[in-house]
Amino acid sequence: MGVVRVLSTDTIKAPKSNDKKIHLTPWDLQFLYTPSNKKGLLYHHPLVANQIQHLKYSLSSVLEFFQPLAGRLKITEHRDNIISCSIICNNAGVLFIHAAVENICVADILEPIYVPSIVSSFFPFIGASNYEGTSQPLLAVQVTELVDGIFIGCNVNHVVVDGNSLWHFINSWSEISRSSCHRQISKPPILERWFPNDIQHPVQFAYTMESQKNHSDGSNSSPSDNELNLSERLFHFKKEKILQLKSKFNTHIDSTIKVSSLQALLTHVWSSFVRSKKFDPQEEVHNMFLIGVGPRLHPPLLEGYFGNTIITCTVTMKAGELLKEGGVCDGACEMNKLIASYSNEKIKNHYESWLKNPNIIRLNDISNNNFLVISSSPHFDVYGNDFGWGKPVAVRCSNKVNGLVTVFAGAEEGSIDLQLCLPYNVLERMGNDLQFMNVVSN
Repeated sequence: MGVVRVLSTDTIKAPKSNDKKIHLTPWDLQFLYTPSNKKGLLYHHPLVANQIQHLKYSLSSVLEFFQPLAGRLKITEHRDNIISCSIICNNAGVLFIHAAVENICVADILEPIYVPSIVSSFFPFIGASNYEGTSQPLLAVQVTELVDGIFIGCNVNHVVVDGNSLWHFINSWSEISRSSCHRQISKPPILERWFPNDIQHPVQFAYTMESQKNHSDGSNSSPSDNELNLSERLFHFKKEKILQLKSKFNTHIDSTIKVSSLQALLTHVWSSFVRSKKFDPQEEVHNMFLIGVGPRLHPPLLEGYFGNTIITCTVTMKAGELLKEGGVCDGACEMNKLIASYSNEKIKNHYESWLKNPNIIRLNDISNNNFLVISSSPHFDVYGNDFGWGKPVAVRCSNKVNGLVTVFAGAEEGSIDLQLCLPYNVLERMGNDLQFMNVVSN
């Protein structure tokens, strides 16, 4: 395939800054060691004159509302390797790259079932791990011209926002871009972080440069990744197939539990992964996923809360238990019960427990042969991002982590797309797994 050429690089700033300091919560700080979050949109529309300048202008306008993205992280040392971390809204700016690639059309990205390797070049680099946001931009945007389209790739520091907040920002940017009024958005963000009563902030916790070096997750090219021959494959599920799967699950489980469409689908994927990996029946396999806690609090966090509001949960079963007759329904039930258990009280206890025993996620510890890690959500509005030239035709990500499953809404209503990152031979086996592929629509 072609080579991406950088045509220009700029720093985009908000029209004005306020030097606000935003203290971070355990929900934010857990992502210090993980890679940044890369999401991108593909448009079947070639660039026209002044469009790059228009995107820069609308990006600057929207940063007036989302000033943390134009800031930098600040790590403050207190005593004996005890630190705190904040966002300084100093308007240091967002990286904006205009690039082009020859001989690559929209169809070359849209049609293959494996994500072409060049897609990773459509995303700008902002450091191997999120803690580098002290010196690197917290957000970078790359607009890459294809022969007959555009790819807008966003790379954001995961300490600053989760997927929900990232898409809130992109939705607002596209809203301003297509609007005649460049100073209004329909859902302003709430920038203040949530701290329960009598929780002191900034949060102080143990952190050393040595642990930072030892546990950095690195970028997309670690030796272990190369040894695994990681690939990314797309699986599309139509609404009708998902509903049939959900109905099948709920027919075979306790009537007091109602498995959701997404729970049924993700457990279906998990069982195919386990079959394709050919685990020993007694080996434990893990399905890790993220749940949003904002709506589960009493009172719930206001819509528009701008930051991380997710925690990790893991369902663990023996491979043989999952693959036995009815085992996949058991797996879905366990996922359902675990999610339902996160009450207001449990979430607050989890928050306070982190303060006593900080748990910073290290993907190197979980990115191994017996883990699936579920990220993103089909509820994010990805196809509503019309910058003034129509809706996107596809969404892609670039986070090459072994076992990562990224969930997106499909292009047609009610459908779901999954982007799986696994060794190529495992993905091929999944593609030949008739029990799994009977639900897949591509």
